[in-house]
Amino acid sequence: MKILLDTCTFLWIAAGAPQLSATAKHLFRDPGNEVFLSSISAWEISIKYGLGRLPLPDEPRIFVPEQRKAHEIEMMSLGEDAALHLGKLPVLHNDPFDRMLVCQSIVHGMTILTPDLLITAYPAKTIW
Repeated sequence: MKILLDTCTFLWIAAGAPQLSATAKHLFRDPGNEVFLSSISAWEISIKYGLGRLPLPDEPRIFVPEQRKAHEIEMMSLGEDAALHLGKLPVLHNDPFDRMLVCQSIVHGMTILTPDLLITAYPAKTIW
C-alpha cells in the first residue's frame, strides 16, 4: 500500500505521540507499505513554525528531513497533475494543505493516514 501521511500524523510519528491509533502504527511500521510525506506538509510545517504556532526541537529545514530519514519516509513533491486536480474537488472546507494532500492521494492512488474527519469526507482513500 502507498501511504501519504497527513501533517499531524507525521508530527506524531516524529514525537512518538500517543495520538497515533493502533492501525496507524501498524500500517506505518509495515515494511510492505511505502510511506510518503508530501512537500505540502513540509510547507505547512514551515509556515506554522514561522508563525510561532508549531514548536519544534529544530528549524523545519533540519527537523523535517532528519525525521523523514529516521523513520524511512519518502518525500513526495507536488506535481502539476495533482495541483490541477484541485478544481475537481468539492469545497468541503478551506484548508489548502488538506485539499492538496487529497489531490495527491487521488492522482497517485494513495491512502491518506489521517484522523481528520474533514479529510475523510473527500473522495480519497483514508485510514486511521
